Amino acid sequence: MKIIIIEDETLVAEDLAASLKEISSDLEIVSILGSVKEAISYFKVHPQPDLIFSDIQLGDGLSFEIVQAVPLQVPLIFCTAFDEYALDAFKANGIEYILKPFSYEALKLAVEKFKNMKKIMSHQLSLQYQTAIESLSSMQQKGSGTLMVKFRDRLLPFTFDKIALFYVENETTTMLTHSGKSYILNDSLEDLEKKTQQVFFRMNRQFLVNRNAIQDATDYFPRKLKVNLLLPFDKEIFVSREKRTKMLTWLSSSNLDQ
Repeated sequence: MKIIIIEDETLVAEDLAASLKEISSDLEIVSILGSVKEAISYFKVHPQPDLIFSDIQLGDGLSFEIVQAVPLQVPLIFCTAFDEYALDAFKANGIEYILKPFSYEALKLAVEKFKNMKKIMSHQLSLQYQTAIESLSSMQQKGSGTLMVKFRDRLLPFTFDKIALFYVENETTTMLTHSGKSYILNDSLEDLEKKTQQVFFRMNRQFLVNRNAIQDATDYFPRKLKVNLLLPFDKEIFVSREKRTKMLTWLSSSNLDQ
């Protein structure tokens, strides 16, 4: 059985590939793809495998976009850290998934289920995934979502509401939780901004802040804003006059949604 993995976290992808090889000697990892763009380009010129394992939320978009761009005729199993409410969209549309961090037993059951399964028609896949992507996008705009963080030898899931902000200092990206714990990330703020969508706002080149971490914003000369947080933080956060209106509009609409 030929398998392709779509995952933007290198360590997660390598761990998944190693686990799959342990399950059966007849499983062949054909390729590991790291983004929506790379996957679309790959499937346009390469033959499709027997089965695909894919993360849902990649650095440049949701993996459902791959199915929308390229008619896939093989089943996909999604490896996801989305919360139980987001998974309801999967169950309702008959989409298979395994939860991150995944277990050997869950992988083995998933492979066995699809070993003898006939190929699913591409138009059926498109309908399933189009409905699911609409549901997930709606949930993300309301604050639902999960970020996987590597800590020592573990992968820890953090829902967006537990994260206060991300910031860059000395070319290092750090995540700060509401409980005051900090974690070093490999992601850039640009990638994190895409993943967190409307829940976080890019205050400037250094800070990406969750709306639920903001106490208020005060005027700061000349025509800038100073963002005051609900949690102790030893750095000052300013919004330029160019982004002032956009930030205030975002904050006002966010508060109305809560």
